[in-house]
Amino acid sequence: MLYSLAIYLTQFYSGFNLFQYLTFRTILGVLTALLISLLVGPKMIRYLSRYNIGQQVRDDGPASHFSKAGTPTMGGALILVAIVVSTLLWSDLGSRFVWVTLFVTVGFGLVGWIDDYKKLALGNSKGLSARAKYFWQSVIGFTAAGILYTTAHVPIETQLILPFIKNVIIDLGPGYILLAYLVIVGSSNAVNLTDGLDGLAILPTVLVGGALGVFAYVTGHVNFANYLGIPYVPGVGEIAVFCGAIVGAGLGFLWFNTYPAQVFMGDVGALALGAALGVVAVIVRQELVLAIMGGIFVVETVSVVLQVASYKLTGRRIFRMAPLHHHFELKGWPEPRIIVRFWIITVILVLIGLASLKVR
Repeated sequence: MLYSLAIYLTQFYSGFNLFQYLTFRTILGVLTALLISLLVGPKMIRYLSRYNIGQQVRDDGPASHFSKAGTPTMGGALILVAIVVSTLLWSDLGSRFVWVTLFVTVGFGLVGWIDDYKKLALGNSKGLSARAKYFWQSVIGFTAAGILYTTAHVPIETQLILPFIKNVIIDLGPGYILLAYLVIVGSSNAVNLTDGLDGLAILPTVLVGGALGVFAYVTGHVNFANYLGIPYVPGVGEIAVFCGAIVGAGLGFLWFNTYPAQVFMGDVGALALGAALGVVAVIVRQELVLAIMGGIFVVETVSVVLQVASYKLTGRRIFRMAPLHHHFELKGWPEPRIIVRFWIITVILVLIGLASLKVR
């Protein structure tokens, strides 16, 4: 919105040309989302506390979690508001990529909100059934994948790029739709599984989102793309503003979510943020790099799959509890130690992912 206004005003004052620079608008996206989170956060926490929308704790979980019962949750709505407002203000709304990312983020956020609302506000312990949740995730995921496939302007938009390998591109054809769907839905659920400790999921999301913003910028810049030897996708650079909004909103939420947390994001935040990372990775053609940079999300998900499979097949558990962060809790690791070490691992993985821009 403000971007379009600034472009119009350039005919009266050349200083508004500054808003044509994607880097400047990305910075504004970060700061706007951060400011919204910091200003609205305290009011939202008070609102959630007033209506007793608090965290429910499993009886079979770590004992250290019992003290968290009643902590306001559904705070992920704050993240969504900050991301959407910031993106609408500073991005080029003529970009189809911007609308697809917003559609996926808000859509998955709505699914998470319904699940949280049923569990926390209506007292339905089951919330949205697993079948219903997966159905609506699939509808949104396939819709987004179909839109991206049918509106692709150049072949590279539907081809698979292998990281660290030069000039190897796999033509997916209609298989692109399935891959995009799996990445979006898989990423959404992976972040949701990781969101079990104070700040554990949000900072890795910020780090990965920021790195994807870098990929979006260079992929959408013909000179940088040619220099780095990566495929150029016209118009994809605009997604950098959206990624900046994720960074700003995430950091603002972390202010309240850091240990000991004043608020939890709930499914409304975790499902939306995971889907946002997934759709951005699909758009910038870095699905495999997302798996590297989001290695913590991947490992947490794999730990759950292995635990369930092992118990059903052998009657024995591999981990003391899944997802993996609960295993370390039951081993006696203090919660802050687990969180910070997972953060450190994510920093390393993000750097490896960024290295793929040059190492080919």
